[in-house]
Amino acid sequence: MKKIRISAVSYTNTKPFLYGIQHTDIINKIDLSLDIPADCAQKLIDDKVDIGLIPVAATLNLPYWEIVSAYCIGANGAVNSVFIFSNCEIHEVTKLQLDPESRSSNNLAKVLLKNFWKIEPELVVNATDYSVSTETTTAFVQIGDRTFGKKGNYKFVYDLAEEWQKFTGLPFVFAAWIANKPIPPSFVAEFNSALKTGLDHRAELLKELPSRADFDLEDYLMHKLNFDLTEDKRKALYLFLDYIKAL
Repeated sequence: MKKIRISAVSYTNTKPFLYGIQHTDIINKIDLSLDIPADCAQKLIDDKVDIGLIPVAATLNLPYWEIVSAYCIGANGAVNSVFIFSNCEIHEVTKLQLDPESRSSNNLAKVLLKNFWKIEPELVVNATDYSVSTETTTAFVQIGDRTFGKKGNYKFVYDLAEEWQKFTGLPFVFAAWIANKPIPPSFVAEFNSALKTGLDHRAELLKELPSRADFDLEDYLMHKLNFDLTEDKRKALYLFLDYIKAL
C-alpha cells in the first residue's frame, strides 16, 4: 500500500502527537516530515504531502481541504507560546514586525489589530531581524519554542490566544490536521488512535524533554495547550477564517 505523506510542525507543541506516531504502527504506513508551520502548509498546498498539521489560515489557499482528526493545536485562553512582544502598550504601537515562520498567528494579530484593538500600525514583512524591538513603538509577533522564557524581556506582552478569547469568548485553533484529498476512513481511525496514544503519554514524554529553568514545559503541554478539536474550537476556526477573508 502506498504510504500516506504527512508533514507535522517541528515545535514542542507537536511532540505529544509525534510521540504517538513514533510509538505505534502508524509510523510504518506514513512518510513523515517535520517542518516549520509555514513550510508545512506550503507542502500541503503544493501536494507534496497528503496530510499536514497546518496553520488553519493556510486552508484558504487550498482548493479542497478536510479536517481528518479529532485533535489539533489549540488553547482555551492563554497558550504561552504565541505573542506580540512590545515596548509600549498595544494602542501606541506604530509598527508590527511579523513572524516569518507563521501564517495563522500573523493573521490572528491582524484580525485583533483591526477588530479588537482597532488600530492600524504598519505591518513589516521580512524585517532584517524581526524579533528585535528596539524602537519604542515597534512590536513583533513571535511563535513557538523561540518564545520560551522571553515574557520577562518586554514590558508589554500579549498572548494572542488569550486576546482572541477576550474578543470572541471562544477558544482558538492554531493548527489542525488537514488533508488535501479524501483519506481512507480506516487510516483516519488508526491515525487518530496514534495521536491519542501520544496525548495519553505526555507524562512519559516530559521525562524525555530537556528541562528548562525559564519555562514550565509540564504546564505548557498538560494545561496551556488544549488538543481536543471540540465544537467550540471548530466554531472558532471557521469564525477566524471569516475574519481573515474580511481583512
